[in-house]
Amino acid sequence: MGLTRKQMLSVMGAAAAAPLLSGASKPRVIRRDVCVLGGGSAGTYAAVRLGDLGRSVVVVEALDRLGGHTETYHDPATGSTIDIGVVVFEDEPVVRDYFGRFDVGLARIADGGGGGGTTAYVDFRTGRPVDYTPAPPVALPAYFQEISRFGPIDTFFDLPDPVPAELVAPFADFVAKHDFGSVAPLVFNYGQGIGDVLGLPALYAINTFGLGVTRNILNGSFLTTAARDNSLIYERATAKLGEDVLLSTRALRIERSRSGVRVWVTGPGGPQVIEAKKLLVTIPPLVRTLGAVDLDSTERSVFGTFVSGAYYTSVVRLSGLPAGVGLDNVAAGTPYQLPPLPGIYSVAPTAVPGLYNVKYGSPSPLPDAVVRREIRAGIERVARSGTYPVRFEGFAVYKSHTPFELHVGPRDIAGGFYRRLNALQGRNHTYWSGAAWHSHNSTRIWTGLERLLPSIGA
Repeated sequence: MGLTRKQMLSVMGAAAAAPLLSGASKPRVIRRDVCVLGGGSAGTYAAVRLGDLGRSVVVVEALDRLGGHTETYHDPATGSTIDIGVVVFEDEPVVRDYFGRFDVGLARIADGGGGGGTTAYVDFRTGRPVDYTPAPPVALPAYFQEISRFGPIDTFFDLPDPVPAELVAPFADFVAKHDFGSVAPLVFNYGQGIGDVLGLPALYAINTFGLGVTRNILNGSFLTTAARDNSLIYERATAKLGEDVLLSTRALRIERSRSGVRVWVTGPGGPQVIEAKKLLVTIPPLVRTLGAVDLDSTERSVFGTFVSGAYYTSVVRLSGLPAGVGLDNVAAGTPYQLPPLPGIYSVAPTAVPGLYNVKYGSPSPLPDAVVRREIRAGIERVARSGTYPVRFEGFAVYKSHTPFELHVGPRDIAGGFYRRLNALQGRNHTYWSGAAWHSHNSTRIWTGLERLLPSIGA
């Protein structure tokens, strides 16, 4: 007799978990109020705050560290640190309270600590310089007022019904209608990783470059850690959570029933089964990343609609560039001179001579080998064109932050996709958080979680 796809997945999950249930390797049972799947920005913050609410938690994290997209490179030669993932935080009480509880000092980003220097504008398709002077974003105050009409959609995709047509139409239309051309390059460069910012529905540009971000730019109030090591908050959270964090651990199978949740995991601690009242999922909600979860047909339908963008970050060793000079990718002959993607966003000097922060984006995921090759090729085109005698010396570190910027098409937005997505909160004893539910912005994720935590902890 043939099996349905769902039945086959169930059989496969049972087979994977079978060794955990054998008498030869009897799993340890962990009982908690909440099991948190994923230890990035959302999962770590939720675990800490649920503890404040008197709830017991356990965090299951596949990597060997907490922090997700917050990563810091430690240069072995100088001991200096370079934040290669999350760089800034908004100056909001939720940020100051969170960092303050772990005694991690904060400083205004404008107070220095980066590589400094000057920017040269290059079309990385040719390696040649572009005659380009960035226009001051004079329309930014008007942009702030205009997006205020839509409410805090940088924190929640809480959209009216019907969804405003401006949010469904391409961001290019929104920019043209309101004469926001001076803001477009700023949105593109801040919103690295969201892909074709002009072609996507305006909802996603405004979600990324929303009220909080705009306010902090206007006020010059963005924060970073005083130590220029944003991973400190996660290192100290790891120490606080102690045995309630399972690092280098993956979930093999997750079953949700009327009585609660059971999670079979494997990792350095051996086979374990987590029995919890509730599940909080903070990993990207794609069907392929949720293979361990017993998704029902509604969840599978909603998550199957998402499409992923891609973002890659690295530190490279270069020689031949004048000290303090960075390269920004600016295209010739495109709207607002925004470079087409896939491509490099920028090659920025760091505080360590010879080391440069390189960001690369793509509208869809690419193999890491392709991205590495294209980063090197783009830099070498600059040399071949005679712009600068730059020499690529290798990667000090390279990381893929993919999947990134999950989005859906205009018809899905207009058809109530986000209403259906938000309706999943609490279904099957499961809650959801992370960038797809809030924004690719730690401050917005933490702010959004504060509204969810009473329900999760109830």
